[in-house]
Amino acid sequence: MFATRTNWEFSSNRLVLLHDSLKKKNEEIIDLTQSNPTECGFYYPEEEIVKALSNSSNLVYSPSSKGMLSARKIVSGYYKDKGYEVDPENIFLTSSTSEGYLFLFRLLADPGDKILFPSPSYPLFEVLTQLNDLELVPYPLKYDQWSLDKTVFDELSGGAKAIVAVNPNNPTGSFVEDDDLQIINDACSKIEASIICDEVFLDYSFEDNAKPNSLVGNKMNLTFVLGGLSKALGMPQMKLAWIVVNGPDRLVKEAKKRLEIIADTFLSVNIPSQNALEKWMQCRSVIQKDIFKRVRENKETLRSMISGNNKFKMLDAKGGWYSVLRLPGSVDEEEFCYELLREKKVFVHPGYFFDFSEGSHIVVSLLPQKRMFEEGLKAFCSQ
Repeated sequence: MFATRTNWEFSSNRLVLLHDSLKKKNEEIIDLTQSNPTECGFYYPEEEIVKALSNSSNLVYSPSSKGMLSARKIVSGYYKDKGYEVDPENIFLTSSTSEGYLFLFRLLADPGDKILFPSPSYPLFEVLTQLNDLELVPYPLKYDQWSLDKTVFDELSGGAKAIVAVNPNNPTGSFVEDDDLQIINDACSKIEASIICDEVFLDYSFEDNAKPNSLVGNKMNLTFVLGGLSKALGMPQMKLAWIVVNGPDRLVKEAKKRLEIIADTFLSVNIPSQNALEKWMQCRSVIQKDIFKRVRENKETLRSMISGNNKFKMLDAKGGWYSVLRLPGSVDEEEFCYELLREKKVFVHPGYFFDFSEGSHIVVSLLPQKRMFEEGLKAFCSQ
């Protein structure tokens, strides 16, 4: 009765089962996996955000396959502030980056085709490829600077229709550096594949003088860059994201024609969010300042608290909202997370959740409020 693409394993592992059991008992859990900024006590200019939705233009439905030009110009301005010139005509609005992936997979690949994804990275990728009947092929990021091994990458990339990069990567916090981009560009030119670059964390670097370079300026191959309000404004509930199309003119022109039909089929972006985008973007510096401060302070608190503790090693990262800790090789990461939750009521993610293939790791969100974060760290440092 059901499609084989939805034949997922619905039974939960024991860590999730324990978490659900504790919640049902109303046990207080210190959640160091928080990824929803709206639940982390950040400051949002409430009056400005809500008032922007009070617009009589919202009563008129004027569908546009790419999204309203006025909203696309705001997105173009977002990149101009970063030093990039992006033509609004090369921007497509979507309701989310997940939908952006769906559009691009439909544009670029047929059922059974191969798409390369970084590993470790989002667990969401596996579901996205399954729903689009595609083959997910992970390419490893080596922990020296989370860089690519050209030989391994070239072997894996053969026959791929698209290569996905995440910049900064989640959860490793690594950037797509120039050397890695050259490897990806060379491979795409050789096999005639496209690049999809997920840049939702583009605004968040741990150092002011070390920021990731956006691929919106990558002209060597057909390139699609994903961004959105979920991270740029910490407002995932507003359901507005975008795709920027770039590359050789001939390919860009053809891609836009086809993508426009796909987008026109769904017309998923709501009018109120598009009308409010200009005023919301004016709040960006205020919202990001609070998130920046929390993420950087929690990162330094984590570094300080595990200093001298040979049980944990904080892996180098340059941006994002997460931190990765390596455990000694003899420690089972799932067992560690399970006992931490059972005994101390602290919830962290084991590394396999993000497809770490070697060693034992835990992944910690840097979003929780200071008191909760420190309390959680004390608990797992004594575990």
